[in-house]
Amino acid sequence: MKKIEAIIKPFKLDDVRDALMEMGITGMTVTEVKGFGRQKGHTEVYRGAEYAVDFLPKVKLEIVLSDDLVERAVEAIVEVARSGKIGDGKIFVLPVEDVIRIRTGERADAAV
Repeated sequence: MKKIEAIIKPFKLDDVRDALMEMGITGMTVTEVKGFGRQKGHTEVYRGAEYAVDFLPKVKLEIVLSDDLVERAVEAIVEVARSGKIGDGKIFVLPVEDVIRIRTGERADAAV
């Protein structure tokens, strides 16, 4: 099993969710986060004063999948979330040792 952590632009969330649901992936955790990479934020003007916005709003998706679905899920996220502009985000794929469904005690792929 693997865990996919994808940091994407917030307005891409619905499209990514729909693409993953079409693949049969129904479970994910979504967190609103802030951060920056190469974009290094931007400046805004408020009431005539210019100020720097160092951390930009992003959305973090966390999905645990069986190994056979990981590559297709990554490709779907990249295809849908890519705008070609800086700040599109990143995807991290991490190994998962075990998963336990609390309600039933099921483990591994049965718990996902």
